[in-house]
Amino acid sequence: MTIEYLKRGKPAADRAEDDANTAAVVAGTLKDIETRGDAAVRELATKFDNYDRESYRLSQDEIDALIAKVDPRDLEDIRFAQEQVTNFAQAQRDSMLDIEVETLPGVILGHKNIPVQSVGCYVPGGKFPMVASAHMSVATAKVAGVPRIIACTPPFNGEPNPAVIAAMHLGGAHEIYVLGGIQAVGAMAIGTETIDPVHLLVGPGNAFVAEAKRQLFGRVGIDLFAGPTETMVIADETAADAELCATDLLGQAEHGYNSPCVLLTNSRKLAEDTMAEIDRILEILPTAGTAKVSWDDYGEIIVCDTYDEMLEVADDIASEHVQVMTDRDDWFLENMTCYGALFLGARTNVANGDKVIGTNHTLPTKKAGRYTGGLWVGKYLKTHSYQRVLTDEAAAMIGAYGSRLCMLEGFVGHAEQCNVRVRRYGGVNVPYGEGVPFKEAAE
Repeated sequence: MTIEYLKRGKPAADRAEDDANTAAVVAGTLKDIETRGDAAVRELATKFDNYDRESYRLSQDEIDALIAKVDPRDLEDIRFAQEQVTNFAQAQRDSMLDIEVETLPGVILGHKNIPVQSVGCYVPGGKFPMVASAHMSVATAKVAGVPRIIACTPPFNGEPNPAVIAAMHLGGAHEIYVLGGIQAVGAMAIGTETIDPVHLLVGPGNAFVAEAKRQLFGRVGIDLFAGPTETMVIADETAADAELCATDLLGQAEHGYNSPCVLLTNSRKLAEDTMAEIDRILEILPTAGTAKVSWDDYGEIIVCDTYDEMLEVADDIASEHVQVMTDRDDWFLENMTCYGALFLGARTNVANGDKVIGTNHTLPTKKAGRYTGGLWVGKYLKTHSYQRVLTDEAAAMIGAYGSRLCMLEGFVGHAEQCNVRVRRYGGVNVPYGEGVPFKEAAE
């Protein structure tokens, strides 16, 4: 087996140190929000966003005025993208059925899919106004039937971004706050004097937002660990060239200074050509100031001998976005098990998924694709089971089995819950603290 790194990113130890520093900052900030509420949120918003106002919640008049500033063509594009996202979310919702089955004569079991009752949607926007994130979180929550949807986004150039606010409002947000970072997710999860806490937090964000969600998990639900953007390009010479590979890598590297981007290939020539093409593009890319830092610190080029080796490396990295451009894209679809989302073939790309095609772009990062998929309508739904016993015979029969199994574990009180049903509905006189004899249950 030959797996060669032509370029490596930051050592794992350095990344771990960055994570530890972030965790310490977040822990202190969340404690401050819990202790001082609105006052802490206001100080943080003033410090980090240079933004202060009497109430961080936008009024309906303010929302209407901001939407009026959006160019009609931009508004049309927002509506189109939102329609694609909601159509796919609705198809997913339609696949999730409530069930009720009779598993034994007189024994009814079922489950119901119930929406989470309140959700806080974080929409990044301090550096780039992430209009699409509003579709992914807010509009999908609406499809799920969440009765209270609140949304937070930081100011952009000192003011609420009209396009982001339009997307939030059209998506179905009931409350919109101009707040960013730890203060936003902390306020939504913990609650303050003016913001009622939510049951679930969703949405992507920077390392501090992701860490805040991680620390708040348990107090509230979270969609997933969605940290800085990651992208992987799996390519061979039959389906991709250096321009495609370099463009797809740098297109995601511009997200932030710590966005991992990996080329995985079985062609040394394609690998070397892509590195040269990246250098060329960075000379002309307007966002090169960000993309180059990510590429220098987190970019990797990996050359393998075989497709099986490429598959093994890809599943180990478990990247958030995986662009596949090979002569066997369907083979990767069939065999890959750890990733956020796949983008199959040269005709599509990660930006389609980010902005418009309809799949959700809030996806697992930092290897979380090993145990979870991305945000989807099902994340807003809780599947709750129930049971019903319709006949005396069923109550006595199930109770007898339950009684003996409880006694097997030493739970006498549990057993008596079953015994009282056996006595009442089956006519079997079971002494307190004993299990039901099998022959009497059978009768």
